[in-house]
Amino acid sequence: MTPIYIIEETRLRRNLQLIADVARQADAEIILAFKAFALWKTFPIFREYIGSTTASSLSEARLAVEEFGAPAHTFSPAYTDDEFDEIVSCSSHLTFNSLSQYERFHQRAQGVSIGLRVNPEYSEVGTLLYNPCASGTRFGITADKLPEQLPADVEGFHCHCHCESGADVLERTLVHIEGKFSKWFPQLKWLNLGGGHLMTRKDYDVAHLINIIKGLHQRYPWLKIILEPGSAFAWQTGPLVSHVVDVVEDKGITTAILDVSFTCHMPDCLEMPYHPDVRGAETLDGDVPAAGTQYVYRLGGNSCLSGDFMGYWRFDHELRVGEEVIFEDMIHYTTVKTCMFNGITHPAIGMLHSDGKLEVLRRFGYEDYRSRMD
Repeated sequence: MTPIYIIEETRLRRNLQLIADVARQADAEIILAFKAFALWKTFPIFREYIGSTTASSLSEARLAVEEFGAPAHTFSPAYTDDEFDEIVSCSSHLTFNSLSQYERFHQRAQGVSIGLRVNPEYSEVGTLLYNPCASGTRFGITADKLPEQLPADVEGFHCHCHCESGADVLERTLVHIEGKFSKWFPQLKWLNLGGGHLMTRKDYDVAHLINIIKGLHQRYPWLKIILEPGSAFAWQTGPLVSHVVDVVEDKGITTAILDVSFTCHMPDCLEMPYHPDVRGAETLDGDVPAAGTQYVYRLGGNSCLSGDFMGYWRFDHELRVGEEVIFEDMIHYTTVKTCMFNGITHPAIGMLHSDGKLEVLRRFGYEDYRSRMD
């Protein structure tokens, strides 16, 4: 009875096919952002649909070359002297977050296409934790700081200001990007519009996205357009399967304690925060349900953190020790952010293949916990 993340091949391929179709119709390059999904044993499937990835660290850049098989489009808030040369060797594109970083390192970035991250000072991301254009941000260069003539080796701009956003948000954001930065576009070869384009969500207007990018091509036909979504690739591709290990009650609140942890295995639920869907249960938002409401549970993690819980869900039966509680859509921005705090048993990782067979790709044990401190 082991908790496990299960990525479903059929759903993954459906997302990849949609993304590949958008890239073809819009004449854009759409690449995988490792910060949202880095399960490298699935990369042979990805290579059937896309050709590149984006990295934000030396480890991610190495993963691009060694496991995906192609150099990365790399961006880091700040490169370090001891890692920079190896990052360059693993990259095809390299974006600097500031002019000071550019001045310090650009002469060592031989053989890659150099870009600058720009800040349009506009974002519709509501959660401050995820808003890269919030006041005082550490990301990107504002238009007033750029020279009229860009350095000769700068070939692109990178702009990221979305988070699980729709095409309409991109349309409104482009008004600000073009208004502030289009005068430099004739000096560039590419424009990277970052991630957060949730084109695989059911209500996303894919046709509108394609038309928006086509419009960019009409206005700036020399610019290569790049998108680097993370969530869109692994959106709704699989659950986290957990189990009830105890049921406790206090002050009228009944909590089912699980063999997983929100803080360890579902951190975005607490950070963003958001209330995940649970298979077979109704999500109850808002206040504590009235006392005596039947089959309503707060779900708690199995760590010693007092706040390792969320609530509430209404089930159609009494939860019992040993039964499954399945959290939907737990692959993107989850498998990459887990930790081993408190030594809680880490969920295994599995793939449900298109033929219905479940392959366990990785199990975790004591040695994994111990080696982190070795």
